[in-house]
Amino acid sequence: MTSVATADLALDHYLDLVGDGDERGAIALATTLLDSGVPAQRVIVDVIGATQRRVGELWATNEWGVAREHAATAVSERVLAAVGARTTAPAARGRITLACVDGEWHGLPARMLTELLRLDGWRVDFLGASVPGRHLITHLHQTGPDAVALSCMIPTRLPRAHAAITACRAAGIPVIAGGAGFGPDGRYAERLGADAWAATGEDAVARLSADWPPPWVAEHPGTSLGDEEYTHLVRSRPRLIATAMERLPAAYPGAHHYDQAEIDATAEDLGHIADFLAAALYVGEETIFTDFVGWTAGVLGSRGVPAGALRVGLRLVRDQLVDFPEATRMIDSSMARIAA
Repeated sequence: MTSVATADLALDHYLDLVGDGDERGAIALATTLLDSGVPAQRVIVDVIGATQRRVGELWATNEWGVAREHAATAVSERVLAAVGARTTAPAARGRITLACVDGEWHGLPARMLTELLRLDGWRVDFLGASVPGRHLITHLHQTGPDAVALSCMIPTRLPRAHAAITACRAAGIPVIAGGAGFGPDGRYAERLGADAWAATGEDAVARLSADWPPPWVAEHPGTSLGDEEYTHLVRSRPRLIATAMERLPAAYPGAHHYDQAEIDATAEDLGHIADFLAAALYVGEETIFTDFVGWTAGVLGSRGVPAGALRVGLRLVRDQLVDFPEATRMIDSSMARIAA
């Protein structure tokens, strides 16, 4: 039986263990796989990584709550550390700094890439989740790595990713970007000035081992992004959310009966609408917003929230942006999509 098949067979068992918060059991399973000859890379990708995707799906469909999802992720982080402690490789390729962009708190995918790169012979400085740009640049000047790997899982962090990429390139360090936040096929990574993009951790390892880092960093800093609409939306975000919440009961009578938890969740959802709309305006890509709205409609539907509630929220935001044609066009497109 191949190592991939062995890892696949362990997948359901591992999901049960992390879902139950059984750290000892999950570590024991990973250790058993390693002892049976399954390469550490396969344990990381085919067990830990694959399970994490399923955990996200279980949360999105409301089969798991936030607390259970967080607990399972914490267990996988401990398992990954245990796998890393059991495997070593000489750091013969060079040195890489790996970080999640400022505001990006999904650190496990970047942590998995750290271990994959170490197994491939790189010395990796993993700076963790949500690294402020100024601290990242300070680290680069102190250590002089051959490349920077930046992780961005959510498009709302793209403006900060752009700032980090620009600063890294100004310091003469090439950047490889990764994560779903950079869009399908990494289309936003190039627009933001990254030297390359990798769809998965294994893709990043292959790219870095084949023709990386480049001998020099190109001078282009990426497209100049952000405009008046983006700037207005970012600056007015608190007032936009507060006004929408004030108008909500009149526009959606059911809100009269919301308890505090529902009020807080609604304000948070309005914040997400503003943030994804801002990211779409910054990059000039409507699908960032329409895809988010479609995904949100599915998540809210699995939680019993009527589709009309989301449409009301979108209208409450739109009504405050009537002087901004690009923003209103994106909101109209998203409302048409969920109506269909």
